[in-house]
Amino acid sequence: MNRAPDYRVASNPARTLPQGLAALFAGESQTRPAHRVGPKVVDYYLLHHVISGHGVFETEGRVHALGPGHTFLIRPKRLFSYESDAIDPWRYRWVAFAGDRAASLLAEAGLGADRHIVFTGEDSSPDERCREIYEAFRARRPSASLEAAGLLYLLLASLMSTGAERAEQPPIGDTHGEELVRQVIGYLSTQYAEPVSIEAMAETLGYNRAYLSRLFKRHAGVTPIAFLTRIRIDRGKRLLRERPELTVEQVASSVGFPDALYFSKQFRRAFGTTPTGYRTDALRS
Repeated sequence: MNRAPDYRVASNPARTLPQGLAALFAGESQTRPAHRVGPKVVDYYLLHHVISGHGVFETEGRVHALGPGHTFLIRPKRLFSYESDAIDPWRYRWVAFAGDRAASLLAEAGLGADRHIVFTGEDSSPDERCREIYEAFRARRPSASLEAAGLLYLLLASLMSTGAERAEQPPIGDTHGEELVRQVIGYLSTQYAEPVSIEAMAETLGYNRAYLSRLFKRHAGVTPIAFLTRIRIDRGKRLLRERPELTVEQVASSVGFPDALYFSKQFRRAFGTTPTGYRTDALRS
């Protein structure tokens, strides 16, 4: 269901900001379908918390399919982009901040240098802290800057406590399982050409690897690895048909198979013919 677009932002009214950790501005937005930001860089940290809807966040060569309960971090001077889903565009709140303690506090909150995503599920604390920072700036009280700094500390603390708890004891239930399947499908559908690691995917999505694999198989009927293999084979089939100038080795590499022989073996198992045989028949028809 498409939602009417909406965008609001408020800046810190103070002339002098706390040096350890300072919120710069905050806002909220219901995006348009397929609304895209970037690729670009910024000079500050920018934290988004997804309230509803879905979208994709990309930074440092990694693509993350995100939905409600995800918080994603943009770091200063790092190239990034993000785009809302074309069918179910996301609504999020955000806070921009800076300070010489920002990096260490983010690391404590579970967002170290190599991590950009925290999943807090149905916990409303990150959403509430972002909203309160925005409202403090909007009211433009003399104490707004200090209020926002305190709320920002609480925001990071909420990410640390709820994110860690979710990673150790993920919620259960059919609705959660369906959401997890959607997240895994979104991740694998965008990352299939890369050397995907189920361990890295589980960490990105905020789950224990064994738990993620078990729940995905229960709801989808196959393991994440089997699903990934099928995506790669299907994409390879399309390339064989649509890009006749590519060799079988190039097609295999393009869909995430560094070994062309293994690609051919999996292709034959799925379709009953070799990649070369399929291409020959496809070009004749």
